[in-house]
Amino acid sequence: MAKDDSSIEPFDVRAFIAKRDGGTVLQYPYGHFVYRQGDPAVALYYIISGTAKVSVNTENGREAAIAILSGGDFFGESCMYGQLSQGTTVTTTSDCEIARFNQAMVGRALRDDPAFLDVFLNFLLKQNQKLKADLIDQLFNSSEKRLARILLTLARTGQADQSTIITLPINQEMLADMVGTTRPRINQFMNKFRKLGYIEYNGQIKVHSSLLNFLLYDSPFATD
Repeated sequence: MAKDDSSIEPFDVRAFIAKRDGGTVLQYPYGHFVYRQGDPAVALYYIISGTAKVSVNTENGREAAIAILSGGDFFGESCMYGQLSQGTTVTTTSDCEIARFNQAMVGRALRDDPAFLDVFLNFLLKQNQKLKADLIDQLFNSSEKRLARILLTLARTGQADQSTIITLPINQEMLADMVGTTRPRINQFMNKFRKLGYIEYNGQIKVHSSLLNFLLYDSPFATD
């Protein structure tokens, strides 16, 4: 079982690469594809710095953003449980420094490096929890509450008396994809959140902890 966050040592990616074969650190400029949907799934990736967008292409050819990655995030983990091709596209949304580990390297590390095993299992558990939360969100929450949850997650806020600026590059079109609604609806919700004092929105989004109250209790807005 993975340990809680407080008991896990910080992941020193360069030290991890230095003691085994199969890893490298790569520099990606803004707007670069790390991989595309359908590419071979042959490596695990780790963002050292920068941000990236995870998206999927729908059957009608539309691209939908489903997540934003930042420093400390793994991605491409599907290669470790038998998936042969990538199910998503990952595109940098800033200049990025990203570590790439091939499957064999990760497999060896999972067998002989308990510290890495803890880090990776903790990541997988968090991913599982997020998937469950996303499913519940889609099934039971209105679009407004889904947007509130996404904003709080992106800001990593929710503590009392805390406000946090979302530093990741995000726009209303991306938020609409992630919520599962239209950009005009997102614009409507964002304006209402701002009027109620939950957010400040002027180029960058500043999320106030009061938005958590909206998420936890009944919505004052009409639901979808």
